[in-house]
Amino acid sequence: MPAKRSPARRPTMKDIAQRAGVSESAVSFALNDRPGVSEITRDRVRRVAEQLGWRPSTAARQLSGEGAATVGLVLARPADTLGVDSFFLQLISGIQEVLAERHLGLLFQVVEDVDDECAVYRRWWAEHRVDGVLVVDPRTDDARPDLLDELGLPAVVIGGAPDARHPGLSTVWADDAGAMAAVVDELSALGHRRIVHIAGLPGLAHTERRIRTLRAEADRRGLAEVRSVTTDYSDAEGAAVTRRVLQGGVLEGEIPAGGTVENGVVEGGSRPTALIYDNDVMAVAGVAAATELGFSVPGDVSVVAWEDSALCRMVKPWLSALSRDTVEFGRTAAKELTSLLDGGPARAVRVPVPRLISRESTGPCGAGPREA
Repeated sequence: MPAKRSPARRPTMKDIAQRAGVSESAVSFALNDRPGVSEITRDRVRRVAEQLGWRPSTAARQLSGEGAATVGLVLARPADTLGVDSFFLQLISGIQEVLAERHLGLLFQVVEDVDDECAVYRRWWAEHRVDGVLVVDPRTDDARPDLLDELGLPAVVIGGAPDARHPGLSTVWADDAGAMAAVVDELSALGHRRIVHIAGLPGLAHTERRIRTLRAEADRRGLAEVRSVTTDYSDAEGAAVTRRVLQGGVLEGEIPAGGTVENGVVEGGSRPTALIYDNDVMAVAGVAAATELGFSVPGDVSVVAWEDSALCRMVKPWLSALSRDTVEFGRTAAKELTSLLDGGPARAVRVPVPRLISRESTGPCGAGPREA
């Protein structure tokens, strides 16, 4: 049997002291920016530490009160919906770019609900596991800001509107209301009067903002048959809801005017001519479901996806979608958190409104199938 390899030995302050020809206490002073050594000695010690590949241990940083060199992110969503969600993959990519520049780690955890998320924050705070947190999916009734204020844990809320009740928390937010208004403007200009919004998780602040804006825009234009239905963001629910609404299924207990219900399907009701999906995955699944039922996109029904991605350009027809730089969104959030860690003030930062890109999946209402 081959001999078991011994793990590589990490360089220590003693190694640095021997190489630099100084005492271990001088190494400690030099590496921790403390007085007691000359600038010449400090520079020599730092050069030797760099040559040896020395890094301070996390445990030592915590004991000295210098922090954990780690930030946390907890996601309270169904785990099986994450693998296909391009928004979070891009968001985390942007976050990681900034953290890597600062040599900060990212501690990521998926939990069942917000109560579990709060428990994680309490544990991380008690164990000194993280220096700050990035908070996603703000809720309409959210216990997390109060808890983070109580713990004094630096935090940036991603996607929430500015909140004067928590001046110590930074916020990076997008104008969901403006984005939804742009979508309704486009569909209304194309003649669509019956629109269904296939939304994300209920209770999320951005879901509720989009629903409220859709209703307000519909009222302003006198569009009586405009509704929203919430889902878990998955392709399965996106397809299921699409089948239901295109077959006249009841949404949220409502019955369209003049319709009667039989076996869960509205008889005499009118199907939507346009569908707005809260992510790209549901939109792609919705197009497939509509096609299976014999509907043409956009001839019979127009489709808009909230998040643009490569997936929107890998289906036929290409999907009209709201586009934003999600990687930059993540970078901005991470920069705001590192600013808080450096002692900077809490801020509310607004990112650009997502821009609607019109492609093949939207067309005039009742225009019939497009020519190939």
